[in-house]
Amino acid sequence: MGPTQTQPHLVHSHAHEEDIPGTVNLQAVEGDDTALGQALFPVPADDPNDPLQWPNWKKTTILVLLSFYSFLGNSALLGPSVYIQIYSKEFGISPTTASNLVSYPNLIYGFGSLLLVPAYLKFGRRPVVLLSMTMYVFGLLGASRAHSYGGLMTARLVHALGSGVCEALPVQLVNDIFFLHERGKRIGYYTVALCWGATGPLYAGYMLAGGYSWRLYFYVELAFAAALLVLTFIFVEETMYKRDTGQTSPSNSSDKDVGEKMPAVERLESVSVVPPRKSFRQTLKIWSGVDHSVSFFLTAARSFTYFLVPSVFWVITSFGIYIGLGGLAFNYTFPIKIVAPPYGWSQENSGLIALGNVIGYGLAIPFTPTSDILAARLTRKNNGIREAEMRLGVMLPAMIIGPIGLIVYGMTAERDLHWIGYFAGVTMVDWASYFYFTFALAYSVDSYNSNTSEMLIAMNLGKQAISFGMGFKLLDWILESGYAAVIAGAFGAVLFLNNIALLLFMWKGKSIRRFFSQTWLARMHKKTIRAVETA
Repeated sequence: MGPTQTQPHLVHSHAHEEDIPGTVNLQAVEGDDTALGQALFPVPADDPNDPLQWPNWKKTTILVLLSFYSFLGNSALLGPSVYIQIYSKEFGISPTTASNLVSYPNLIYGFGSLLLVPAYLKFGRRPVVLLSMTMYVFGLLGASRAHSYGGLMTARLVHALGSGVCEALPVQLVNDIFFLHERGKRIGYYTVALCWGATGPLYAGYMLAGGYSWRLYFYVELAFAAALLVLTFIFVEETMYKRDTGQTSPSNSSDKDVGEKMPAVERLESVSVVPPRKSFRQTLKIWSGVDHSVSFFLTAARSFTYFLVPSVFWVITSFGIYIGLGGLAFNYTFPIKIVAPPYGWSQENSGLIALGNVIGYGLAIPFTPTSDILAARLTRKNNGIREAEMRLGVMLPAMIIGPIGLIVYGMTAERDLHWIGYFAGVTMVDWASYFYFTFALAYSVDSYNSNTSEMLIAMNLGKQAISFGMGFKLLDWILESGYAAVIAGAFGAVLFLNNIALLLFMWKGKSIRRFFSQTWLARMHKKTIRAVETA
């Protein structure tokens, strides 16, 4: 059965995962579609409704919309950090109490995954993303109209709870709709959007400079959020798909040479009749039913077991430490330092530190495809066998540059050096954080493809808890011990220890995967793997 005028070409592959999770055989056989000289993985179904079979324009549109949601959610979370002094005066509270308007939403931003991720497994991606965006819109509306500390805090918690799913859902959708060789680059694009959300303080500061109230920031966020909700309703189709991989791949067969022995024509004839592609009207359907095989509460509970998986824990600490530094520590300390002598900048310009964020991630964008390219090259040299660790080599420069950036920032603040030191430090840290946000996460997803959503819950919970801990009472800690001791010393040492774990995974990553594949943890998760997972 070949492609016709009404039936698009369907992608086929015999790639399969080996006995060790994260080791994939990408050797192409006759009839396989290939990319970068390798068979495609995961193996799609012979169905145009399989998200892996969707056209590139549709996949890209979904990625762009969800990435923009990540940008908006993060910018709404961090932007009001420049208003801490204003909130303190308006509501008659201390600056430390006012900073809780950033700290507590940041915490709920991560812990909301305990509710929303199991929900999108049980009820589908589409209804949950639309629900979360609706919560985000109403939370922003409430924040823009709040007249008390309690009212503003409540509204902030609502929009943070809703948008928190954008830290897990875009990664899940990349896993749903893109092949293995595409994931590093696509996760990289999402990461840039998420991290540029930390430029929120820049826009918030310039709204103050224009003579506007802090409420305008929430009005602008609200307008973009409402437009995004409409576009998401139109373009983001349900990506949860129950795929019977046994029909299209030899990966589930005890004889792994069966793919080489079966001609492509015979394999195509052995599958059922290809169903028609859903109409546009059908793709707008919000509700796709309930997956009764998914236990809502057990899904949330099982996610905590991923804290025991080394690569997942490494992602958690990487995200938590870098968010605690870039999203909280820098945004808390720079506005205080820069308006005081010897700098004397205006309060309106205190958000300019976000330029370091823009420059850092802007300089990192050209490196977005590097991990996929390196992994493909090493896979070809390894006779078509892909190891999850093959993408990690591109992270080596970032391992050193990040801690150096903290030293630069901390010493500048301690000794009141030239203001360029603040921007240089932030640029270095944010450039390095891009590699750990993107490629460490891609490595972890590659290493443990099963139950990816539960892994993402653990990642979100852990990183938000760590970043909250790093930001909680940070100002009091710095005033007591000094910028050099806290940021350049304590934070720098912690970041360096986290970063050099890269060497451990490059050296012993496969051995670690092999060991954990034989533990009770692996056996438990193997029993709960669901067909809706795309890998």
